[in-house]
Parts: sequence; C-alpha cells; structure tokens
Amino acid sequence: MKFISRLAFLLILTAFRPADDKLRIFLIGDSTIADKRPFDAPETGWGMVFPTFFNEAVEVQNHAVNGRSTKSFRTLGHWKTVQTNLRPGDWVLIQFGHNDQKADDTTRFAAAQTDYRKNLIRYIEETRAKGANPVLITPVMRRKFDEAGQFVDQHGEYPGVVKAVAKQYRVPLIDLHSSSREALVQHGVEGSKALFMHLPTKMYPKFPDGKEDNTHFSPYGAAVMASLVADGIRQNVSSLATFLKASPFAGKYAYELPHVAEPAFRKDTFNIVRYGAVPDGVTNNARAINDAIEQCARAGGGTVLIPKGFWLTGPIALKSGVNLHTQAGALVQFSRNTADFPLVKTTWEGVEAIRAQAPISGTDLDNIGITGQGVFDGAGEVWRPVKKSKLTASQWANLLKSGGLLDAEKTTWYPTERALKGASAKRGGVIAEGYTLQNTEDIKEFVRPNLLVLTRCKRVLLENVTFQNSPAWCLHPVLCEHITLRNLTIRNPWYAQNGDGIDLESCRNGLVEGCTLDVGDDGICIKSGKDEEGRKRGIPTENIVVHNNTVFHGHGGFVIGSEMSGGVRNLFVSNCNFLGTDVGLRFKTARGRGGVVEKIYVSDINMTNIPGEAILFDMYYMAKDPVPQAGESNELPTIEAKPLNDGTPQFRDFHIRNVVCQGAETGILIRGLPEMAIKDIDIENAVLQANAGLVCVEADNIRLKNVTLLTKAKTVMTVQNSKNLTLDGIRYADNADLLLRLLGDRSKNIRLLNTDKTKAKKDVEFGGQATASMLSK
Repeated sequence: MKFISRLAFLLILTAFRPADDKLRIFLIGDSTIADKRPFDAPETGWGMVFPTFFNEAVEVQNHAVNGRSTKSFRTLGHWKTVQTNLRPGDWVLIQFGHNDQKADDTTRFAAAQTDYRKNLIRYIEETRAKGANPVLITPVMRRKFDEAGQFVDQHGEYPGVVKAVAKQYRVPLIDLHSSSREALVQHGVEGSKALFMHLPTKMYPKFPDGKEDNTHFSPYGAAVMASLVADGIRQNVSSLATFLKASPFAGKYAYELPHVAEPAFRKDTFNIVRYGAVPDGVTNNARAINDAIEQCARAGGGTVLIPKGFWLTGPIALKSGVNLHTQAGALVQFSRNTADFPLVKTTWEGVEAIRAQAPISGTDLDNIGITGQGVFDGAGEVWRPVKKSKLTASQWANLLKSGGLLDAEKTTWYPTERALKGASAKRGGVIAEGYTLQNTEDIKEFVRPNLLVLTRCKRVLLENVTFQNSPAWCLHPVLCEHITLRNLTIRNPWYAQNGDGIDLESCRNGLVEGCTLDVGDDGICIKSGKDEEGRKRGIPTENIVVHNNTVFHGHGGFVIGSEMSGGVRNLFVSNCNFLGTDVGLRFKTARGRGGVVEKIYVSDINMTNIPGEAILFDMYYMAKDPVPQAGESNELPTIEAKPLNDGTPQFRDFHIRNVVCQGAETGILIRGLPEMAIKDIDIENAVLQANAGLVCVEADNIRLKNVTLLTKAKTVMTVQNSKNLTLDGIRYADNADLLLRLLGDRSKNIRLLNTDKTKAKKDVEFGGQATASMLSK
C-alpha cells in the first residue's frame, strides 16, 4: 500500500508540473553512458543517443562520468550535483557495475553484496526523498566469447544484486544485462565487434595505434544499447513510456527503427594520377585506378581520389578500407569494348549465373565507400537490347543505322549476334542450365552486367555520386550488411530493359535516403533470391529504412519482389515521391517463389501520373490483370487453387498510411492466390485519384480506414472471394453509382463502417454467387 500511495503522489506531482516545464530524466553511471568529447571519437556513450528517442516534452541530462562506480560517483561529488537539482516528478536512471568490480582500486571498489547494494539503496532513498523517481539498470555487457564461440558473462553477482534491490524497494528495473547479452550473441563473435571500439591504426587522432576495446561503444553500439534501454522503459516504466518519440510508422517508436553502422576511413589519400591515370577519354585507366586501390588497401586503407576530368576505364575492383572518392567534374566512363569485361560467376535475378564482370565490384569486403560528386557511366548502350515499342519512329530508325541485329519478329534490336543468340537460349548464363565460363562466351553480350555488384560486404557507404547508363541493374548489393546509400543520383534510359535503380538482395541493416532515381525498370527494389535457390539460401532482406527519396520514372517506385524467395521483413519506407512510375508501391510475387514478406511499414508517400496501380499487391505476377480492359467482361477471372507447398509465397502484415496519389489506373489492387490469401493489410489516411478505386481478390483481414477513392469508374470498389474486410470511412466522388460490387462465393464478413452512403444510388451489388449474407453493415 505504501508503494501505491507513493506512486499516486508522484503522478499527482507530475500532473501539476508547469506547462512550460519539461519532464526531466537524469542519467547517472559510468563511461558506457557518459557524454564524450569530439576528440574521443568514435567512442560514444549510450546516453548520448538516448535523448533522441524521446519527444520534445522531455529533457535528458547526462551526468554519467567515465570510470565511476556507485562509490566514486558519490565521493567525487557527482551525485551531489544531481541531488541538489532534483525536483518532484524527475526521473533518475541508475547504471553502475563495471568499476565497482575493480577490487584493486579502493577508491572505486564496492563489493556486490555489501557496499554496492548499500550504495544502490542510498541512491533510491535519496532520489525519493526529493520526490523524484529512481529506475535501476543492470550493468551493460562487455564483449567476450570463449574459444568455442560461447558468450562469457563477466559481471558475477552484480546484476543479481540490482534485481534484488529493485524488487525489495519496488523500483522499476531495466535488465540491460540480459538484453545486451542477447544483442551481442545475435551479432555473433565477429559481428559484435561493430558494437565496440575495434579500431585500425592511424584513423582517429586519439587512437593512432588503433584500439581493441570490448567495453566502450562505437556510435552504432551506443545506438543499439540506447534502444535496449528505451525498450526497457516501454515495457517496465509506463509513466515514462508515454514520452517515447513515435516514428512515422503505425505502432512503432523511433527507437525501434533499424540502426546502421557506417564505415570510417583513414585520411591518407592516393591520387590515381600518381599511378599513371590520364584524363584524355582515350587511355584505359583500369590498371592505374586498380593499382591505386590496391596500394591504398595495403597501406591500411584511406581515400583513392579521382580528380575532375574524363577517365576511361575497364572494371574497377574495390578493396577493404578504401573510399573511392570522385571530385566534382569527374566522369568515370566505362569502356564500350565488351572484351574488357571478362565472364565471372555471380548471380542474376536471384540465381547463380555466369555474367560479364560488373564495372564496379567487391566481394567479402569490410569498410568500403564510393563518395564525392562525380559520375560513373556504365556504357549500357553496347549491351542492352531495345524494344521497338519503346522508341519513336525516328529513334528506332537511328538505332538501326548504328548496326546491331533484329529478332525474327523485327520488334527487338540487339547490339551483337551473341546478344541475339542468348535471347533465344533457355535461361542463358544460368549455371543450373549448364552454362560455364567457357560456353557462355557464345552469348556474352546477352549476359550483360549490373553496373555495381557488392557481394557479402559489410559497412558500405555510397554517397552523393551519380550512377548512370548501366547495362542492366544499376546498384546490386547482395548478402551485404550495414549498407548506406545516401544522396545518390541513379539514371538509366526509360526504355532500358532490366534497368533497375537499386536492388537490395538478401541484405541486412540498410539505409536508403535522399536518393533521386530515373530508370527503366523498378526504382528501389527489395529482393532475396528466386524460387528453390532463393529458399535454399534462406537469407531475407531485413531491417531496411528507405526515406526521402524521389523516383521520376520506372516500373515501380518502391518494390518488393518478385524474387523474394528468401523472405523480406522489417522494412520502413517514408517520405518518398513517385512521379510517373508505372506503379507506385509495387509488391509482387508468383507461385513457385515461396518466401514470406511481412512487417512492412510505409508512411507519407506522394504519387502523380501513375499509369498502373498506386498500391499493388500481386501474387500472380505476369498473369492477366484483373482490372477490366476495354471490351472485356467486368467479371474478374477465376483462378484455380493449387496445393500448398514450399513454393507458395506469402504476403502479410503490411501497414500503409498517409498516401496521396493524383492520377492512376487503379488506386489499390490486392490479388492473392486461392490457396494463399494476402493477409493483414492496413491502409489508413489515403487520397487516391484513379480510374478505378479498390480491386480486392483473394484477401483476408484487410482494413481501409479514412481512404478517399476519387474514381472515374461508377463502381468504387470491387471485392471477390475475400473475407474479413473492414472498409471504414471510405469517401468517394459524387458521380459514383455503386460503392461496392461483391463477387464470388467465398467472400464473407465484409464490413462497411462510417461511410456516407447518400452519394451512391446503391450501396452494394452482388454478382455471381455473392449474397447479401456476406456483408456486415
């Protein structure tokens, strides 16, 4: 009862806090929390990141100090400063333990069961005496694994004492000891190094000889630990949890978004001119550029500088620790001679294949970058086929004059005979079809490369540069971790076959921000392997943030699939503009793919002039479009059910909000399979101007709330063989005749809520075997 009364008293004090007064959180503890000076870089206390996870009503004061224990924090006067400033309703987060263990230092040592316990109790009692609220945090883990790769706990009795004191004195507890251990184990022996201070030589002024520190955090590690503390608050400190900052995404806090470790580079600079590069547009500078990269890597890393000028080159191979930096005015033009690009084993569209070597590539690298204001041009015109239907008559005539060959139908141009031969081959270049480095030479131009391919690389930064005119996909990171794509310009001709902008395949922890794309296929695309090979690999693309990007042209603005057989999860897409893309949000798959796409969050998307669907979920990729075309029947097609197997794909758990589209063929198209419905889709706060409104086939648990469908079609929504649909607050144009057309014999539990039905002549029409019993009003 005493605890309940005290809590009620503190809540009353908080409620009467002056309106202009922020809620205050005081952090006390050791160096794992403490603020650091710029000279201490990259060391970062988690308390430096922690304030970013609260809204503007909160002030976080970090009083933690390097090297302090429960004992020395008091004896050296740090606690007195905090205690003097405390006022009713404040919060004090308390984390000590590392330095209390130092038995050989009498100024800091506090035995777990005696002095450490007593000191924690004193902090609690003295905090409460000021009307403030204590919160105990168990010591954060150090990084240690044994020879067998098993994690080793070095904290002994100290975490248990914190838990016991919290229970005895009814203090909220954040068990950072357990959650940080879980994070380290999840990262693994090697991956967990990124959380701490594992530094090379000659990179940071404070650590010229490098450092291996498994106690103090890197910026990435501090962000991870601060997130764990914030999550502990959400779970165990409800009064503080109300002040956690919301993200743009439904039901997600800011601290829950993925964190990405960025690379850092030594200051040493290697100018390609010193290695014989000549900017005359004639000299092939491949050897000079690669020599500079090699020497930079051997020296421990640094910057390879490409000055302004015209630099012709063959393939460039990146190396660990190297930042390839282009000055403004630098044009890196890749050779138009396909012989400069040898065949290599790689992947294509999610399967193992023989392809021409990518103009820029890297495999099994760590800490790499391509930065600056320069341009990389892939000379795609000597590789790509071109369809007649995508060019004007004069463009087509000029293309034919340039040489090349046409297919038998005279509708597609190929740059060489080998390219044409490959087009008629079965899955040309795919290793599973028997292609080798030798026999693929016969179709070499057909197996055109992606402009940039990074395989199994970690800590990647692509920033500010322009990538354009790729033979196929532009940027293709596969099996990469911690990849940042920032402020890039990505351009391919709008008619470019397979001219994707960005394809992240089986990648983990990524950021795509501030990029501008104008391409010939999908703009920003998420993949994870294709069919059985992708399922066997079994590595999803996950934990990706995509925001503040613009796509001017492409088959889709933001896309998942269709090669998503390894799965996709935890994607966060916000503040993007799609201007003239064929489809806005495009989620596509097909039978045979398998894989699960889930936990997809999308917010604040603007679209205009979309020829296809503003929002598309399609599990029957490349099948007949269920939207009726001119002269076709209004009945949606009946698709035969197939048995469930490993190749049955799944789309579920999508959350889309705050979408505006001016002009599309269809506002929302959802088409699942009879054997596997598209499930658990929330679309909220959208205004979609389109010819057709909602078309929903084979779906389950779909919720539209506050969605405006301004359609030219007299029927606003068509639903077929779907169940558990909630259409809440649907608004539509005055000229609509019919709000909902319900089709099929398997629809049920369709709910219309808060909808102004006075505008439509009829609310619902039942077609085929649909009946009124399927509808719940």
